Amino acid sequence: MSLFLDRQHGGRQLARNLSNLDIPEDAIVLGLARGGVPIAHEVAHILDLELDVFVVRKLGVPAQPELALGAIASGDIRVLNESIVRVLGLSEEKIDRVADRERVELHRREMLYRGDREPLNLSGRTVIIADDGLATGASMAVAIEAIKAQNPAQIIAAVPVAPKRTCEELREKVDQMVCLATPDPFFGVGAWYDDFGETTDEDVRRLLKNGYDLSDDELANGQSGPATILPIDDYGQLVQINTGDVILEGNLQIPPGANGVVLFAHGSGSSRFSPRNRFVAGILRDFQLGTLLIDLLTSDEEAIDQRTRHLRFDIDLLANRLVGAVDWLTMNPRTQTFKIGLFGSSTGAAAAMVAAATRPDPVRAVVSRGGRPDLAGPALKDVRAPTLCLVGSLDLPVITLNQEAIEKIGAHQKQMGLIPGASHLFSEPGTLEQVANQAGKWFRRFLGDEARPAAR
Repeated sequence: MSLFLDRQHGGRQLARNLSNLDIPEDAIVLGLARGGVPIAHEVAHILDLELDVFVVRKLGVPAQPELALGAIASGDIRVLNESIVRVLGLSEEKIDRVADRERVELHRREMLYRGDREPLNLSGRTVIIADDGLATGASMAVAIEAIKAQNPAQIIAAVPVAPKRTCEELREKVDQMVCLATPDPFFGVGAWYDDFGETTDEDVRRLLKNGYDLSDDELANGQSGPATILPIDDYGQLVQINTGDVILEGNLQIPPGANGVVLFAHGSGSSRFSPRNRFVAGILRDFQLGTLLIDLLTSDEEAIDQRTRHLRFDIDLLANRLVGAVDWLTMNPRTQTFKIGLFGSSTGAAAAMVAAATRPDPVRAVVSRGGRPDLAGPALKDVRAPTLCLVGSLDLPVITLNQEAIEKIGAHQKQMGLIPGASHLFSEPGTLEQVANQAGKWFRRFLGDEARPAAR
């Protein structure tokens, strides 16, 4: 059973935890390359801190490269596993040859990631070193030693998941150790993510470009190819929405010329910071549509749901919160004249269906992305808003559930669309963009005059 949707989700949850600490404004977040950089990017963005990358290279035993005899890190710091060196009788000459080879690769990656920029100065500053998870903790331990050599004010090691023993060992080496989950048995870091696809060099470079505005010319000097990390844009105006039982936070963005607004209902274990929903929202704004992304659960509820996973399936709760947000949009001076669309993913699609059935006048269109509209149950027959259900062609179980739901939806205009070659998370290149463009056309059709989107 996974704990996190992907590295971005893990990073956002980690940021929420770190926000409870007394972290100075000049603190630096370092991501261990490569998988730790998406984690660090989310932490730095949410906490408004500087971001940089930290490179560690394992030193493999010459005849058994998968066995680590030690590691080297940025700053030419070398740490050896003395017991491995002693048992195998490795000479200093052999160790130096391995270290020299890995040092070349370490320096190559640092140049690739940063261009000609110098690393951030860590002296006297709080350093948060982040990774996507730990197994033995060897790479993190080397990074900690290398950072200590630069005399920081304090070191905070932060990861979403790791074995309890590893966390206990590292806690002795840092000022604070933050780990969200210590499952037992552990199985490995990737087992706790729904999507643990490889973080490429290009991904690291693009995230760092967001972090410290690396120029496009500098970015172009390295590898090219499709990035698996989705574009990150400004969050927009922070708003607070009183739904009657709680106050929810959201981000509202209204582009020039908009006369419709799309309210996002996030899915299982997600939040308004979902990189997928934010990517879709950016394209919808190119269609001259406003967007409102909200958290359907409070931070305390999210913490509970991370352990129990039951609130994400409480459709009545999520739908009531969504209805509260619809009502807020009808009273907010910036949006009170706008037609409203609902965009739901996963269990959020069911909440969107219930909300559309409950507020048929202001809600004029609904789009589901890889959703579970079937969970809306009897409310489906009361949905009057034109409804589009988009599903990946490879997501066979969800295709069947959506076909059954479409039959029950009461709207006269309803349609199901398959995105070729897409799985449940639409992580395949170009598939999420297809979702966004089809959603944009649907919403423009029913929320206002159809218009061609601006060039992206």
